[in-house]
Amino acid sequence: MYNETVIDHFKHPRNAGRLDDADGVGDATNPACGDIAKLFIKVAGDRITDARFQTFGCSACIATSSMVTLLCIGRTLAEARAVTGEAVAAALGGLPSGKMHCASLAADVLQVALDDYAKRAGGA
Repeated sequence: MYNETVIDHFKHPRNAGRLDDADGVGDATNPACGDIAKLFIKVAGDRITDARFQTFGCSACIATSSMVTLLCIGRTLAEARAVTGEAVAAALGGLPSGKMHCASLAADVLQVALDDYAKRAGGA
């Protein structure tokens, strides 16, 4: 069902945990399946310097949360804004169609964290 990359990110998630001094925090829930994701980002200048996640859900949700941290660390805020669920799934080498909502949740929680950062920083 899952490829080796997805399994690896599930078994060995990257950047799991929280950032107590986060500059932006996002929370998102998939009401259909009950998966919950929380993402913490640290920003310096216009670049995300660190990201951590806490996710409660299936293996695909944990893998996509892990991958979204890798996709946003080192990127500018504008580049991070462009991360989509499709990009998360592609970076993992694909997901079964019934699990694409997990990739969407990961991308959504990133957007919420970016919105929180902008609000805290006094932006729109």
